Amino acid sequence: MEFTDKKLKDKAVLVGLVWGNETQESVDKSLDELERLLETAGGEAIARLTQNKDTPDVRTVIGSGKASELAYLCACNDATLVVFDCELSPSQIRNIEDIVGDGVRVIDRSMLILDIFALHAVTGEGKLQVELAQLKYTAPRLMGKGTELSRLGGGIGTRGPGESKLETDRRHLMRRVHALETQIAEMDKNRRTMRAARDKSGIPEIAIVGYTNAGKSTLLNRLTDAGILAEDKLFATLDPTTRKFILPCGESVLLTDTVGFINKLPHHLVRAFRSTLEEACNADILMIIIDASDENFRDQLAVTENLLCELGASGKPMLYVFNKCDRGIVDLGSLGREAADNTVYISALTGQGCELMVSKLEGMVLADKRRVTYVIPNSEAGAVNTLYKNATVESVEYGAEGITVVALADAKARGMMRKYAIDDISEPTDEE
Repeated sequence: MEFTDKKLKDKAVLVGLVWGNETQESVDKSLDELERLLETAGGEAIARLTQNKDTPDVRTVIGSGKASELAYLCACNDATLVVFDCELSPSQIRNIEDIVGDGVRVIDRSMLILDIFALHAVTGEGKLQVELAQLKYTAPRLMGKGTELSRLGGGIGTRGPGESKLETDRRHLMRRVHALETQIAEMDKNRRTMRAARDKSGIPEIAIVGYTNAGKSTLLNRLTDAGILAEDKLFATLDPTTRKFILPCGESVLLTDTVGFINKLPHHLVRAFRSTLEEACNADILMIIIDASDENFRDQLAVTENLLCELGASGKPMLYVFNKCDRGIVDLGSLGREAADNTVYISALTGQGCELMVSKLEGMVLADKRRVTYVIPNSEAGAVNTLYKNATVESVEYGAEGITVVALADAKARGMMRKYAIDDISEPTDEE
């Protein structure tokens, strides 16, 4: 039975643990986000439970007294689901389910995120990535509990491409994992081939990155009429979308909307979607979208920057785009970015500030480009095609003495075409 066919929402108790470097405030914020994730998955939070502990209990994360309180909360509120904000081991899930009783499923934050991914994956690759991540992470936590998923009636934490596979034995599970890995590896190979073709085109690539629900898809729709889903939900977009955009100067760029980042995104999920996230690594410029109306934007920006660093993309040129200014901007004073050249304030929804944003983006794209006039002998006319592939050609004139081409060329293109240049007076760089 598919969860989407159910008329009743899952009623959930959210559980957080204050320990280590966590504070009550940070845990409350994280639970707020967990509640939004739950709503995106179609559930409803009916209660919260937090506990201060020096270390998590190895059996149940929370102490025995709190575990009994959790069972009482579930019984009093007819809860069907318990969601822990921290990662749970298979044995912890079983132990907690024994305490809360029959009819109440126990999942963790990662399983909830995977559930949302299963809802929103559209492309074949996205669906395969979700299924692989589910089988590697979720299946061991749901197998061997003595209760088949069919008896649970589906629900949050059990849906998606991997649902039917979760009831099979481990041997079949491993075969399916291997098959998925093979399919995804082949798709990665095709992706690399397509990327090589895009690289040869010489068109600058810009990745739109940022925290989930910061407005990345809305911005891409604003600029390119991409027509992709843009909702006020977490992880509304999972699969990357690339569209061509023409800057005011006539230069073409490729804009790619990427999957959103989120706090406590487990490493195994980063690995599962690394090929998708690598769109950010391979881009020439990063547009970091920040929800300026969210009081937690500083933490969200830190999560984004840390994940970009983990992906090896932190050294790229970046344009910081503070979005949703139509909702009102929270205090940005501590950032020191108010007048920075690589910062702009916009509303992707209304278009406010987008003209300035495009102007700044254009400046970044053209920063390394210079207008150069080339005279190419008629006998070497093929060099004109090289310019078209590696530079922005503004004009071409054919004459008896050769072909005169005016183009905006970056350092790489200037190095390739230097022998034809007649007015590039720039000093050669190491790259050239």
